[in-house]
Amino acid sequence: MKIWKLILTLIAALLLIFIIVTAYNTVNVKSKQPPAHPSAVELNQTEAVQHLSKAITFKTISYEDKTKVDPQPYDQFLTFLQDSFPNVFKQLEFEKINTYGLVFKWKGTDEKKLPVGFTSHYDVVPVLKGTEQDWKQKPFSGAVVDGRIWGRGSLDDKIGVIGLLQAADHLLKQGYKPDRDLYFMFGHDEEVGGEQGAETIAETLKKRGVTFDFVLDEGGAVVEDMVPGVEAPVGVVGISEKGSATVQLSIKGSGGHSSQPEDHTNIGRISNAIAKLEAEQFHGDLKGPGEDLFTYVAPEMSFGMKYVFANKFIFEPVIERILLQEPASAALIRTTIAPTIFNAGEQYNALPEKASATINLRLMPGDSLEEVKAFIEKTIDDEDIHVSITGNEASSVSSIDGKPFETIQQAARNVYSDAVIAPYLMFAGSDARHYDKVSNNTYRFLPVRITAEDLNRMHGTNEFVTIDNYMNAIKFYIEVIKQASG
Repeated sequence: MKIWKLILTLIAALLLIFIIVTAYNTVNVKSKQPPAHPSAVELNQTEAVQHLSKAITFKTISYEDKTKVDPQPYDQFLTFLQDSFPNVFKQLEFEKINTYGLVFKWKGTDEKKLPVGFTSHYDVVPVLKGTEQDWKQKPFSGAVVDGRIWGRGSLDDKIGVIGLLQAADHLLKQGYKPDRDLYFMFGHDEEVGGEQGAETIAETLKKRGVTFDFVLDEGGAVVEDMVPGVEAPVGVVGISEKGSATVQLSIKGSGGHSSQPEDHTNIGRISNAIAKLEAEQFHGDLKGPGEDLFTYVAPEMSFGMKYVFANKFIFEPVIERILLQEPASAALIRTTIAPTIFNAGEQYNALPEKASATINLRLMPGDSLEEVKAFIEKTIDDEDIHVSITGNEASSVSSIDGKPFETIQQAARNVYSDAVIAPYLMFAGSDARHYDKVSNNTYRFLPVRITAEDLNRMHGTNEFVTIDNYMNAIKFYIEVIKQASG
């Protein structure tokens, strides 16, 4: 009896210690948000809206098939920029790289300080044929209706190009002088990989010995109702972007008449391989940028959620299981598998002699192409299926400890004082990855407030940006320039 009492006393003591320690961890979680200093910038809204509206009318469309690209709208767009921002072209050094890549250099007063770069792109994706009539305003009209600027590129990403030039123009008119060199770098083929634009610009600057303290591109945004457990808007700043790889599964073998099939056909074996991959999946692990996101938002959560994340060393398996239940949060903690193309057969009564499948994977930082291929081969366990992989690994992970990230965070807070600004892992690709070779840090943040519906509009139908959002983007760029350079 005494032994049982001793055991129960020990359990109660351990439980009390557990409660005290975990509660202490929870109440000692401190906010990582700097105090906001609301922007007091006054802008010429009419002029700014006219500039973005007009920019949208130029059909600077990127195509995978380069022969489809019409250079005339690109030439017209460059002429429009020169006419709209004469102060910028006059007072900043300007050059074209690869004809349509644009680089502006704003000379700073202190040559010892590393420069800072800002990049966006002015090419856009095509409007899907047959959907033109679904637009409330014509996709290249730049129409200003109901407080919105409509058209392809309003969010992705002429808002970045025009917003940055508006910010520079405003500061030039104020007589502002940066204490370090500032670069504005605008690509013209980001939507198809950025090889002729951002990659060539980065290579050119590398040859000149340019190294940036940080480069800021589009990417994350101020999102609403998209981060579990946080009621406030969350401004997510990409500190890395997942790699993108294409895997081909292929098999060859005897075909024959469909009346006498083998038990395992080529189609069946490829299908079985995909089924195995979807059933197995890559391991989910809350680490890196995904972990950083919750470290920054946890202090702003309700007590229950804060309790869980403040004691992640205990609850991590539970957190990971919860995150893996939804595609968006699962993508934050694991390499993803997405079968996208299946090819096999030409006739209904003939067994195909070969079958293949294409799988798109988005790689977590730290996962190599070789490791991914080995995982796939082990999982499908079929020696007759050939596995090939091409693509790129995740970009380097930029620092959240120090001035560069604090600069972006403070600028965002100054414009969106109600938002929680946090690092995260970007799932899609951007031009920022090309600047890894010439920058100590690369960040990804589009300074607008968006919803999940807005995200669908970026490459879809009825893309628009509200005027308020656009003006806040300009204010952010002014704030981040000032924060970064003096």
